[in-house]
Amino acid sequence: MKYIDEFNDPDLARRLLDEIRATVTRPWALMEVCGGQTHSIIRHGIDQLLPEEVELIHGPGCPVCVTPLDVIDQALEIAARPGVMFCSFGDMLRVPGTDRDLFRVKGEGGDVRVVYSPLDALDLARKHPDRQVVFFAIGFETTAPANAMAVHQARRLGLDNFSLLVSHVRVPPAIAAIMTAPECRVQGFLAAGHVCSVMGTAEYPELAERHRVPVVVTGFEPLDILEGIRRAVHQLERGEHRVENAYPRAVREQGNPAALRMLREVFEVTDRNWRGIGPIPDSGWRLSEAYRAYDAEIRFDVTGIRTEEPAVCRAGEVLQGLIKPTECEAFGTACTPRTPLGATMVSNEGACAAYHLYRRMTDGPAQQGSRIPREELNTVG
Repeated sequence: MKYIDEFNDPDLARRLLDEIRATVTRPWALMEVCGGQTHSIIRHGIDQLLPEEVELIHGPGCPVCVTPLDVIDQALEIAARPGVMFCSFGDMLRVPGTDRDLFRVKGEGGDVRVVYSPLDALDLARKHPDRQVVFFAIGFETTAPANAMAVHQARRLGLDNFSLLVSHVRVPPAIAAIMTAPECRVQGFLAAGHVCSVMGTAEYPELAERHRVPVVVTGFEPLDILEGIRRAVHQLERGEHRVENAYPRAVREQGNPAALRMLREVFEVTDRNWRGIGPIPDSGWRLSEAYRAYDAEIRFDVTGIRTEEPAVCRAGEVLQGLIKPTECEAFGTACTPRTPLGATMVSNEGACAAYHLYRRMTDGPAQQGSRIPREELNTVG
């Protein structure tokens, strides 16, 4: 099966599930490294439809969730300063810092604005030359090209009142860190299709070979995910560890050449600290020397902020795939979307938010017993 064109085909869903059931002979644990895939899996009950031998582990695929607490506090510090117009995507506004969030800063008089593109923030800088406009540049490889383009345009236009607070992270080093962790149970990966649409697949064969794990590039619709699982299980049962592209309608081996050129010009690879995981070498980007003047962390001198995570929040273990959200004692009680302790509960791509939104309030045998009957498979998608 080369690719999937139809997303709402219960017969195809049934065939894919039947093939997975017919293939699997022993337990396998697969990790999806994308919060969008996690939400699709939980929303459509894909993990409950699979045979019990196939376990899906939710990885650190939510860019909001892995943004470190010290960077959140840097954003809060900058946003509260007079003369600053702080711009961000909406899903960052309720992410808790040490003692407040961006909504609180806005309520206290800070000029915090939701934008839909970094180019919107750039336009605000052009219209308000008397204000320092800062865009919160977070995310995986998917959002990095647009942020690179914004700062590239700022330099071309000579705008000295625009800057980026950068916390970009890269997926392949995170996969390597997961596989070298002593407690790792992951035996195969569903790679994020949107990341690979930018970067291509060139970084994954070496990972698959070194750690002897299949890596299947997968989309986000239920049938995309089932096809990715089918291919990963086939490889595992055969003792293979290759990179497969199950998302060819969006992903090419070479990625997006124009986006890659922009990334190489504006950013350079650096070590990054991942919230809940810790430092991972070469796992992020920062502005290159030619664009360092547009680095908000340097411009506003907020490099010295140090923080400590709340002990009651186990989001770090959720992000590493060590526990499911429901295994955290605070889940659904002290920690809810209205009173989040960590970003995994408030982010649109967080695993805790997915479990809470789709009412996965328990785990273990009771949840296994709630698997969707085969006769109801036509609801998938």
